[in-house]
Order: sequence, then structure tokens, then C-alpha cells
Amino acid sequence: MPPRAAEAPIRPGPPGPEAATPPENRLVMPVQSFRSWKASERREPAAPLAWATPWLKRLFVFGGGLALTAYGAWEMYHVVSVSRTTFLQYVLLLLFTVNFSWIALAFTSALMGFFGLLFGTGRTERAEALQHRTVVVMPIYNESTARTFAALAAIRESVEATGLGAHFDYFIVSDTTNPDVWIAEERAFLALRERLGPGARVYYRHRPKNHHRKAGNIADFVTRWGGYYEHMVVLDADSLMTGTCIVRLAAAMEADPDAGIIQSLPLIINRNTFFARLQQFAARVYGPVIATGLAMWSGRDGNYWGHNAIIRTKAFADHCGLPDLKGKPPFGGHVLSHDFVEAALMRRAGWSVYMLPDLTGSYEESPPSLIDISVRDRRWAQGNLQHSRIIGAKGFVWSTRQHFATGIMGYLASPFWLMQLVVGILIVLQVNYARPEYFTQEFTLFPVWPRFDPERALNLFAQTMAILLAPKLFGLLLTLFDGKLRRACGGTIRLILSSLLEILFSAFFAPIMMLIQSGSVFQILLGRDTGWNPQRRDDGSIPLKDIIRRHRMHTALGAIAGISAFMIATSLFAWMSPTIVGLVLAIPLSWASGQLALGLWLKRHKLLVTPEEGDPPTIALRANALQEEFAKAGFDEADGLKALHADPRLRAEHDMMLPEAHPRRRGEVEPERAVAQAKLVEAETIDEAAIWLKPKERMVVLHDRALVGLLSSLQPSKDQDEASSSASDGRRETGTKPSASSAPGTIAI
Repeated sequence: MPPRAAEAPIRPGPPGPEAATPPENRLVMPVQSFRSWKASERREPAAPLAWATPWLKRLFVFGGGLALTAYGAWEMYHVVSVSRTTFLQYVLLLLFTVNFSWIALAFTSALMGFFGLLFGTGRTERAEALQHRTVVVMPIYNESTARTFAALAAIRESVEATGLGAHFDYFIVSDTTNPDVWIAEERAFLALRERLGPGARVYYRHRPKNHHRKAGNIADFVTRWGGYYEHMVVLDADSLMTGTCIVRLAAAMEADPDAGIIQSLPLIINRNTFFARLQQFAARVYGPVIATGLAMWSGRDGNYWGHNAIIRTKAFADHCGLPDLKGKPPFGGHVLSHDFVEAALMRRAGWSVYMLPDLTGSYEESPPSLIDISVRDRRWAQGNLQHSRIIGAKGFVWSTRQHFATGIMGYLASPFWLMQLVVGILIVLQVNYARPEYFTQEFTLFPVWPRFDPERALNLFAQTMAILLAPKLFGLLLTLFDGKLRRACGGTIRLILSSLLEILFSAFFAPIMMLIQSGSVFQILLGRDTGWNPQRRDDGSIPLKDIIRRHRMHTALGAIAGISAFMIATSLFAWMSPTIVGLVLAIPLSWASGQLALGLWLKRHKLLVTPEEGDPPTIALRANALQEEFAKAGFDEADGLKALHADPRLRAEHDMMLPEAHPRRRGEVEPERAVAQAKLVEAETIDEAAIWLKPKERMVVLHDRALVGLLSSLQPSKDQDEASSSASDGRRETGTKPSASSAPGTIAI
């Protein structure tokens, strides 16, 4: 039974469906300060009785983590203090304590999530009515239009099916810098609008300069059109959210006057390469345990992951204007990992930030290979380490600082583990080759060697591995306990085999990621900026020569470490064997990670299977079908200049979508514009212009109405003439007029 319509009147939204964007309804977004803040600036809760801080849960998680860390440090101290403790052994103790605290905290948080899911943490209620307007915002940057516009169309259809679609608008905000992709976006947008007809409430804006990247993209939307909307649901380019999920988020926001951000838990779907399927399985089986534990102890002091969440628009505008950090990147400049900071600023202002991990219908995708995830990780590492300059900002609540510390430690953990490994090797060298001290400062009858307690060391290693793997075991147990979920994951035997497979290959990939992340951290500390490249989302494999180039040093280090360990002591070689195997096999492992055939073979044998594969979400099926329709239109493969030249209607629409040009002072000449204009004047056909104009010059042409007019005056290419003549002859023979479905930019969705 569909939800009934809202009884309260809908607040006015943007008028008119014809323009690509509605008239502006601006919000002021003042830049915030990390150095000054007064407690009086924090708003008082509108519903203070509902604002309960989960102190007991935090005591369990952090008190338990501290107790486990103290126990681990005590045991490690006794491992290394059999005889006189050397400097290197104290360093090893320190590194072990830091690393052990990281996994101990993850263990206690996951343990709480396990019991929370085991005994039920409540379910988000179904929404029956809404009062306010919400906008679904999809930021895109050089993405496939077939993928992104199909996803948005599927989301809109799903929201309309709830019966509450009149409360929602949809905005594609583009920061695309590729000229061909920009024109493809405009063509896909016009095709979608034509298909949906009047009242589509779908809008598109392209920003000339991608200032401050995604954060700046969202801020530009909020300051220009945010005044229309009480809330905004922020997506990523690979996001999918069901209408029910979006409506429930909006209803939860309306029901909670203190909510600033409500985060959903996105599950990974649509992944088929080997590495992506490992991630997809892990996120589905283990992810809810970790997310539920995090949500339980965070309470209303939660975090924001930058997408698949709903935000109170006016509060975001008032408190989330991000300042630039002093200095140059990587630690200075604009804030890269903006989502954590926006959550912190929102919470500082007195708005709550929390997650609904039980809310279903929120999906995303993941990088298809080890190299792809390492590229994304490099950017995330820089953004998270940049938070070291923000974590001490005035006014942040304790939990906010903990979220920052967790994010920072997520990348420092790799160099810490690497240093612990190196120190362990040095100590073994010291034990095997150092000369004993016969005359020490203290009186003794026997010489002193650096020594370990091997039995205690083995027990501590086993305990450490148990704590490390426990969150995965919790997720596996919960899946086994749920009969429906267990069968959807292939049954008991296949589920256990899949978990073992995931654990095994995670262990193999771990040392490779350790070196990659350690390298990223060292590069950042040396002052190297990452830049911002678009993420590769398809399942295409990476060329073998690129894989060899990226991993040849990892393989060499693995071989050197293996030979050295074996020469020093066979026990050291056995202890390091998981790390050595992962590094020595880095090239074939990385190659296998991106293989579609391997992932599909596992899928056919029902290994690493998730419930969403056996019973795909309706919205995913619809998005895939729409993607095929968009792909057939060929927008992504077309040359942007030629497409614009061939279609007068597209040129007119493109002209209308361009912002007003800033007046140029006499005597000021932009070199790229002058060169582009000269090439257009020199060219006789569109083919010559397409060949001569470089990418930056193409962008200059597309941003300039006069140059677009000059482009349109060029002679068409031979192929265009033949296609036009053929179409004209066909119409004369049949006596028909061109149909709407054959018009340029139209697709049959």
C-alpha cells in the first residue's frame, strides 16, 4: 500500500521545468574559523530529552580497548625483558603498544556492534507523510554519463513510486574538466528531461572552474539554490538509493529538530572483479557489525562520509563554510577530506550527526582493482593526515576529535607496522650476531645477550591475531545465525569458504597495501601533493606493464626480505612468511585483483556471494537497464565539438546553460582564447577544428558564446554530410517527418 500524500502543504520549490537551472535562491555560507569559537555560539537542543550521550557504551568501548592495550603491552614487556632490555626492544614495545591499541579499539567497538545486531537495535520506521522539500544532489567530475544519469533517473523513479515524489527535486552539479564529457553531460541531461516531460524537477549545472573540488561544488549549489530546500541528500557519482530509503531519511530529519546530518550505511553492489568482490563480500558480511558498533558509541556525535546522507541545508550553509589552511598542499590549501570536517563543524554548532546503520536501500560501488584503490587511498591519506592541523580546533566535541584520530591512524598504522617489522628484524640480527656483554655496569656472573620469551611471544601473537580477526568472525556468526541471509550468501559451507577466502587474500594484500600506504605517508611528509584524478569505476583490467611498473619494488623488497630472513634465522623466515609471500607475489596478485573472469568464476560457483546478487535490488536492475539505454545513445563516445556543431538545438541549449560572461577590459588578451579563436578562423571544416584544438582550448571555446558561434559556421565533415543526405533521402522516399525519438539527444528510456 503506497504512502498517503502529505497533509501539510509543500513549501514552494523552484518554478518552471524549462530552464536547466531554476532562478537562484541564495544562502549565505560564511567561512568558519578553527582558531576562534565561543560556547555561546552553540545552539541549545530543541528536544534535549532525546539527546542522550551513550556514556556507558563509550566506557565499554574505550575502557575495554584501554584495558586490552594495557594487557598487550604488559605481555610484550615480559616477552622482551627476559634479560637486560635493549634500546631496540623498548622501541619494539612502544610500536607494538601503539599498533595493538588500534586493533583493540576496533575489537571492542565491533563487539558492541555484534551484541547490538544480535539483540536488535531498532528499525527505522516507514514514512507516511512529509512536509518539506528535499533536493537530491549528485556531484560529478569527468564521469560516464551513461552510468550517472541512469542512476539518477532510477533514483527519481523509485522516489516517485513512494507517492511522495512531489517533495523532491534533483540536481546534477558538474565540475567536469573534460570538454567531450561536458557536452555528453548536457546531451544526457536534455535527453532525460525530454523523456520525463514537464514537471521533471531535474536540473543541471556545470561549473567553469572546479574550485575547492567536491566541497566547493556542493558549497556553490548551497549558496545559489539552497534556499529552496529544507534538506539535501548528497550522493556520489556511484551512489544508488531507493526511494524508500530517501523518504525515510527525510522523515527522520523532519522528526528530529536537532538533526544536522543523518548518515546511511551504503552497501557495495554491482562489483565483479576479484578484488571488488572481496570488498563487496566483506562490506556486506562484516560491515554492519563495524558500523553498528560505531553508531552505538558515537550516538549523536557521529561522522559523515560525504555521500548517501541527508543534511539540513540552512544549518550546513551557516556552519560548514570551509576555510583554506595556511601554507601549500599537502598540509595546506583547501580541505581534501571535507566530510569529516563538515560533520565536526555541524556538531560544534549544536546540531547532531548520527548514522542509521539499519536503514536499507543505500548502495555504492568500489574500485575494481588493487591499483585503483591505491590511487583513491593516496588522496584519502593526504586528506586524513591534513586533519592533524584541524583536530585541535576550538569547540570540537571529544567524539569529533576521536573520529579525526581514527582517520589519521588509519593511514599512520601502515608505517607503524612497517617500522615494527623492521625493528623486529634488527632485534633478531642483534640476537644472532651481536657479541655478548661480559662486563656490564651491573655485577653478574654470566654474560648478557638480548633474549625473548618464545612461548609468551607465541601466545601473544595468537591473541593479537584473534583480536584482529574477531570483527570478521562476529559478522560471519551473525550471517550464519540468520537463515535467510545465510542461504542468500550461498549456504553454510560456501559462506564459510568465502570468509576463509576473503581472510586469506586480505592477508596477502595487506603487506602490499602496507607499503603503498607507507609510501603515501612518506610522500605527504615530504610535501608532495596528490592532485585529484577521476576514479576509474568500470571492470576493465589494467595493462600488465602498468602492474609490473607499480609493483616491481614491492616484489624486490619481498625477495630481499625473504632471503635475508632465511639467512638470519629460519624462525624469522617462518614469522615473516605471510608478509614475504604477499610482497613476492605482488605482481600476480595485483593482476588477479582486476580480473573480471576470475570474479565471475567465483560468482558462478556461489563464492563471495552477497544477498544483493541473488536477489538484486529493483533499483539496481532499473539503473542497469537505463544505463544500457544511455549507452546506446553514444553520448560518451562522441566528440563534443562535432556533436555541438551538428545539432543546432544542442547549441541553443548549451548557450542558455552558460553563465554570464565577465566583461573583458580592453587590452587584456587571454592567450588560450586568442589561440583558439585563431585556429577556428583558420579552420575550414569541423574536422580541422577538432584536430587542431587542444583540450584546454576546447574548454575555452565551449565557455565562449562567440567562439561557439564561430564553430557553428564551419563546414560539416564528410561523414556529417553523408548522414544528413541519407536521412533527407529517406524522409523524401517515405514521406515522413523526423520523429521525436529520432531527434538529436533523445533516448528511449
